[in-house]
Amino acid sequence: MPMYTLLRLVFAAFLLYVAWPIIPLASTRIAQIFWLAWLAFFTLVVGGNLATFLRMVSPPVMEQKSEARGRERSR
Repeated sequence: MPMYTLLRLVFAAFLLYVAWPIIPLASTRIAQIFWLAWLAFFTLVVGGNLATFLRMVSPPVMEQKSEARGRERSR
């Protein structure tokens, strides 16, 4: 279901929107490391969801089961 993937992408974009003004305020080294790790994790989340949305990989197992049930009910 691309709806769940799209929802996760929108939520990730919202979190970046909220965090973006705070990132330049990081003054200590530990705060900079935190934001660097946060942005790296954000990149992984967006990349994984984009790959699922563009059907480059199979959807998560939870979504595969719901699609199979939907096909069985429609028969």
